[in-house]
Amino acid sequence: MPDRPEIVCICGSTRFVDEMSAANRDLTFAGVIVVAPGVFLRAGDHEADESITDEQKSALNALHLRKIDLADRILVVNPGGYIGESTSREIAYAHATGKPVSFTDPF
Repeated sequence: MPDRPEIVCICGSTRFVDEMSAANRDLTFAGVIVVAPGVFLRAGDHEADESITDEQKSALNALHLRKIDLADRILVVNPGGYIGESTSREIAYAHATGKPVSFTDPF
């Protein structure tokens, strides 16, 4: 038996906040420690876009890479197979650091 639960980092477009929340819930009920985005900016939400600076976006992106460092693997939430630029970068980072990557949908 492992000395601690598995740690999974959820990745994907933050437009899929509901799907990420469902994945988080399912993993948590399965006894997994989940790390996930803490700020959700929805596509087309111009008010949110105006309230976050480029510096903050950059800091959030760097923070998410550190979350990947903490994880045993990543789960990409990608309804309909969608993978955006930031998620592609996170997948590449996970592969480069030897983290297994799984997906909720085929792409």
